[in-house]
Amino acid sequence: MKRNVILVTDGDRVAKRAVERAAENIGARCISSSAGNPTRLSGEQIVNMIMSAPHDPVVVMLDDRGKQGTGQGERALEYIAAHPDINVLGALAVASNTLYTAGTTVDESVTSEGSIVSGPVDKLGHQRPGTDHYLEGDTVEILDRLNIPVVVGIGDIGKMDGADDPDRGSPLTTKALREIMDRSGFVENSR
Repeated sequence: MKRNVILVTDGDRVAKRAVERAAENIGARCISSSAGNPTRLSGEQIVNMIMSAPHDPVVVMLDDRGKQGTGQGERALEYIAAHPDINVLGALAVASNTLYTAGTTVDESVTSEGSIVSGPVDKLGHQRPGTDHYLEGDTVEILDRLNIPVVVGIGDIGKMDGADDPDRGSPLTTKALREIMDRSGFVENSR
């Protein structure tokens, strides 16, 4: 049976705490050791951990630490998305101030106020009116090439001027993960 996975394009210390909290809030399993800035594990190592997780969905963090070109996080992400035993429910595309990025197309975004908007947001979680649907960030450029079914944009997870603080329950990251689950049609115990 395929494992249902949500990919998150961030993995620094604060993001790790936020994703762990949000995954717990939605009843998902988080592969905490996939965090890192940059990601230190290979795609193969992460897939092995996904396969041993007790239940779905499984949330995985991938980060390139702003590296230009294809970094470790993107290579791992690509491996996971192409794996025959993995069903990617969607990706949480995290905005950053990374320069010279092509960005990625988002289906919608969660703002720092907790609203769902049709376009991208910036690192602070503010909607970018008048722009196309491209969210700029680290480790996101590869998403358009991978045919991810649902891509939800968000600002800097765990931060956004305290609006997504893990000590407050990471409400924005939680909302974004729930949105991916809802839009993907994931049903608990669908494994």
